[in-house]
Amino acid sequence: MRAAVINFPGSNCVLDMYYALKDFRLDAEIVDANQENLDGFSAIFLPGGFSYGDYLRTGAIARFAPAMKGVAKAAKDGRLVVGICNGFQILTEAGLLPGALRENAKPGFICDEITLNVANPDSIFSSAYDKLQITLPIAHGAGNYYADAQTLASLKAHQQIIFTYEDNPNGSLDDIAGIVNQAGNVFGMMPHPERAVDSLLGNTDGRAFFQSILQRKDLLTHAD
Repeated sequence: MRAAVINFPGSNCVLDMYYALKDFRLDAEIVDANQENLDGFSAIFLPGGFSYGDYLRTGAIARFAPAMKGVAKAAKDGRLVVGICNGFQILTEAGLLPGALRENAKPGFICDEITLNVANPDSIFSSAYDKLQITLPIAHGAGNYYADAQTLASLKAHQQIIFTYEDNPNGSLDDIAGIVNQAGNVFGMMPHPERAVDSLLGNTDGRAFFQSILQRKDLLTHAD
């Protein structure tokens, strides 16, 4: 598997994701957001941070970066696209995932560890979990997921809600923490699995997230 970690100006979790992927012996590469062609990568990761300063709105400027053309093509091709925190916000701004991320219901930045429910244990991004509750770090000021009633009904009908909050920290609709597109290959979540892959950090609940992806070798070879 050759994986790209997109480095937008202002991204600050690039190395966190890069080293998490390396920990699983993946051929990871940090790719500048100005690179449009991503055809050589079977998986693309959009890390957390504050892309382009998050001016205007979180992810609103990053969606126009040249790399997003490659991300959109990868999503259309059926390759894996993963957005964590700011990456999730960018994917919704780009229309690759439904809904939007708003300011936290109680304004302010949250930095904490929270309990998540594995709402759909059969997805590409959750199938390796052998328990239905996990703990992951969060760090965001705009993690309040919103979608209209029709979109929410569609998410539920197609089992697209992968993770939910046990004790909703930001006011997200229906406690939603992570969703996937209908095709199942584009995923976004606000919590940070890449910060929970080493016992030295006191939390390894993020490991099964990456192990889930690695179980799908049929998708990981899907690169030009």
